[in-house]
Amino acid sequence: MRRNDRENPARGDGANRRHGTESGYGREERRGGNRGRQSGHREENGRSYGATDRRRDDRGRGYGASEHRREERRPYARQERAESAGYAQTGEQQEDGRIVEGRNAVLEAFRSGKTIDRLLIQDGSQDGPMQTIRREAKKHGTVVDFVSRDRLDQISQTGVHQGVIAYTAAYEYAEVEDILAKAKEKGEPPFLILLDDIEDPHNLGAIIRTANLAGAHGVIIPKRRAVGLTATVARTSAGALNYTPVARVTNIGATIEELKKEGIWFVCADMDGEVMYRQNLTGPIGLVIGNEGEGISRLVKEKCDFTASIPMKGDIDSLNASVAAGVLAYEIVRQRMNL
Repeated sequence: MRRNDRENPARGDGANRRHGTESGYGREERRGGNRGRQSGHREENGRSYGATDRRRDDRGRGYGASEHRREERRPYARQERAESAGYAQTGEQQEDGRIVEGRNAVLEAFRSGKTIDRLLIQDGSQDGPMQTIRREAKKHGTVVDFVSRDRLDQISQTGVHQGVIAYTAAYEYAEVEDILAKAKEKGEPPFLILLDDIEDPHNLGAIIRTANLAGAHGVIIPKRRAVGLTATVARTSAGALNYTPVARVTNIGATIEELKKEGIWFVCADMDGEVMYRQNLTGPIGLVIGNEGEGISRLVKEKCDFTASIPMKGDIDSLNASVAAGVLAYEIVRQRMNL
């Protein structure tokens, strides 16, 4: 069922645009649709978008899902990902100057108010100073990963890490409430972009840039398995990071559920979804973009109200995640302008 099927189908004059109510944006009266729908087999201009002959795992066929073929050429490729949930050591991270090493340095980074994206602690470190660092990490909601000494030695730039390394953020994170407040200040229905485990800092920066130009009120990213606000992200955003708030949450799926209470509908980019031109993308909306290699996770996809695909006429079947985000974001802009 398309979103249009749950509302007034007469869209030409904007009759079915949703207006805010005292209880959010009127989502309740339209609830009960077929959330997280999986499109069946169909033909569109001679091209099959069906999932019947495709192998799928827990991830949907999100845009950018075949980018893993290029990882060997990337300095930010997922090196030794299975060994540790922590960041891989890359020249890019060293260039960003985000690494803080040593117990006193890390502790003072917390106490001075620096935003710590991730903390790596040597397995088995249980002494007093390390317990103090862990308490600070818990107080600030910092992701903590326990790794081997060899792993820390590999990442260390000084060779004197003392069993702990922290990655700091290049910019401060916003809260989800800040993003909603920005939409309210502008008198506009919220337009959010949520990223499900985007790992490439260039993709994140490009999406933030697009979000700003498309009028999105903010971007939401997860704390784990995703790139944070690095200097590379800031550079790639071309200054947009100064104007577009980015919130970091523990669980994207849970955040979607909370935002639904505010009347926001969620559409995820998926190659097996309904063509975007047939979807109603007006009103309060959250656009969900998946991981470069694996697309949107099954659990996140199930939280979305519907899926949207981008028609493709070429010989390959995937778009870069940031490009897909841009195409879908501007379809939302077009519909909001009632063009």
